[in-house]
Amino acid sequence: MAVISTAGLARTFETRHGPVHAVHGIDLTVPAGEILGFLGPNGAGKTTTLRMLTTLLAPTGGAATVAGHDLVRDPRGVRRATGYVAQSGGVDPTVSVREELTTQGRLYGLTRSQSTARAEELADRLDLTGLLDRRCAALSGGQRRRLDIAMGLTHRPAVLFLDEPTTGLDPGSRADLWDTVRRVRAQWGTTVFLTTHYLDEADALCDRLVVVDQGRIVAEGTPAALKTRYAGSPDASLHDAFLAITGRAATPPDAAPVAV
Repeated sequence: MAVISTAGLARTFETRHGPVHAVHGIDLTVPAGEILGFLGPNGAGKTTTLRMLTTLLAPTGGAATVAGHDLVRDPRGVRRATGYVAQSGGVDPTVSVREELTTQGRLYGLTRSQSTARAEELADRLDLTGLLDRRCAALSGGQRRRLDIAMGLTHRPAVLFLDEPTTGLDPGSRADLWDTVRRVRAQWGTTVFLTTHYLDEADALCDRLVVVDQGRIVAEGTPAALKTRYAGSPDASLHDAFLAITGRAATPPDAAPVAV
């Protein structure tokens, strides 16, 4: 069963210098329970596609459904069925982890008792129980990202969108977050749509990769299949395969400008 399905999804921006075709026509199917890595060089159209699928940006062409809801005709249904964790996060540093999670539950229409129970469940599943009464400002980077993911799961979404979730984390925290993402899929069957500049992360974490460049899908397959096809061996570096696919190396995250 496809949880995300797009056909010719496109976005053109009108500027004073003429139209800019950021996304030319994305045809994509993501089955339930998959961890999909959505990769591409800067300016490839990753962020624009992600913003369309999360209803933050209206498409100018094509069609898409997310968890059975039409992107254009039923954006509210799409938002009810999806969680979105932005790269910058959205945690209030002045409140406790418990307050942040229960407030998120109330915003999604849960009663006070339901939001309290949901906060405790999420804390237990994502290793936050011992941190519930700690102020968010006192969390480490990895703990804060686990809280971001917990907030994105408050309403039990079918799809969780993660936009470069480990940028700025140390290697240990990155590995812990990978385990968190795997646990989310294993425990709830959540489909995960992930963008990242870390190719080792995509290789280790994702069931399938989709590579976009200049607004179009240019390659897709399992990490092993892409490495075999484009770099000659399943044991090759995904970096080498990415370079062969796009003609460009992946930009280090800390040096990457915002993509369109």
